Amino acid sequence: MKHQARFLASVRNGHRSFLLADEPGLGKTAQSVLAASVAGAYPLLVVVPNVVKMNWAREVEHWTPHRKVTVIHGDGVDIDPFADVFVVNYEILDRHLSWISRFGFRGMVVDEAHMIKNVQSQRSRNVLAIAESIRERSPGVSPLLIALTGTPLINSIDDFRAIWRFLGWTEADKPGPELMARLENNGWTPADPGFYPDARQSVIDMGIVRRRKIDVAADLPSKRVVDLPIELDDELGRGIREAEEQLARKLYDRFIVIKNGKLGAKLSDEAIVRMVCMQELEESNASADGLNVFTMVRKIGQAKAGLAADYTAQLVRSVGKVVFFAKHIDVMDRAEALFAERGLKTISVRGDQTATFRQQQIDAFNNDPDVSVAVCSLTAAGVGVNLQAASNVVLAELSWTDAEQTQAIDRVHRIGQDEPVTAWRIVAAQTIDAKIAELIDGKAGLAARALDGAEAKQEDADSVQLESLMHVLRRAVREHEGR
Repeated sequence: MKHQARFLASVRNGHRSFLLADEPGLGKTAQSVLAASVAGAYPLLVVVPNVVKMNWAREVEHWTPHRKVTVIHGDGVDIDPFADVFVVNYEILDRHLSWISRFGFRGMVVDEAHMIKNVQSQRSRNVLAIAESIRERSPGVSPLLIALTGTPLINSIDDFRAIWRFLGWTEADKPGPELMARLENNGWTPADPGFYPDARQSVIDMGIVRRRKIDVAADLPSKRVVDLPIELDDELGRGIREAEEQLARKLYDRFIVIKNGKLGAKLSDEAIVRMVCMQELEESNASADGLNVFTMVRKIGQAKAGLAADYTAQLVRSVGKVVFFAKHIDVMDRAEALFAERGLKTISVRGDQTATFRQQQIDAFNNDPDVSVAVCSLTAAGVGVNLQAASNVVLAELSWTDAEQTQAIDRVHRIGQDEPVTAWRIVAAQTIDAKIAELIDGKAGLAARALDGAEAKQEDADSVQLESLMHVLRRAVREHEGR
């Protein structure tokens, strides 16, 4: 496609570092594979999530069949040292850090680069160390460095920091030499209003490439997300509402203790609400036991499982293949059992599968007309998986971010799809589920502003989990004040 050709032309013209942030489904893998060929950046190291290792090997073989690719598994006993492209997953990178740093790679691709956004994590340190060693071993030559992500920014601009360091644009907390020169050449100082838009453009000119489907893929069909509110009116549904009320009482009791204490005279009600909910979220993250926002969401997912699977089965009868996404294994298990009862053949994509088996499952869904439903984990199948044999997606459980939801839908809405794509989001009405759906939709504007320059409503940088708790507590406070 034209947008891919333009990217390769910039590589041919000598550009060597990119944050390739095209929306999911626009062929970033193919662009990267061909960029290495255009730049002659071999041997090439590709760092990827485990779920897409086999797909990367396939893409290398497809687009550059004259190049040898080796996939690094476990302790690396089957590595081909004479290969042109080495594919390794984040999880085992530390085992191979020593030899990789000395190997003499001339290029490096980091797929799903938002996974290194935490600069302090071991994963990020490994990636940054390898990139630095590649630069040090290439004096006078710019190695090809490409960070790939369709969702580069989730909550704040800080999500970019590690990616910029990987690309060599920044050094710790200051601009690198090339970026500094660009900023100085603008002729502005930070005191001038014009400094900031020019500074933003300077960073983009370093190699941020962001194309939206609506702009570059006019022949790609439309995509829509449709909410299907469901009423949980059985015993399980009543239990969920009682649990939500119990969580509200727990938060409200903490609120009252602080409000009636020494801090109460100094803090506003909103400040106390935030304090209580941040404390609750920290405790919830520390322990998966007890009643908290995470266990609440899991209970809701379990309650929705049967209805979501039933709706999926109805869709299959009318539209053909459907992709069913869930967060929790027990929800996937229940859905698969219901599909079996209905006589529907399914495949499953989960996190505990080997890369080979997972690819077999994906191939069966795309190629076997008897396979009706792909039952997929949001985390295991949300990136780098092609399921475009379907044009309908059922989101049985909600994500915590708009980015995760978009990634899941874009397993279907991608180049090669020739039908409009519809994602059916199952939302439990009159529960915290409905608020979470509203919150993740509200977060979508953040990336639009930062990456596309779009006008969008300002959102809070708080996580959906925290905002959900604050919503529960605010409602409890209003109810008690109204008595």
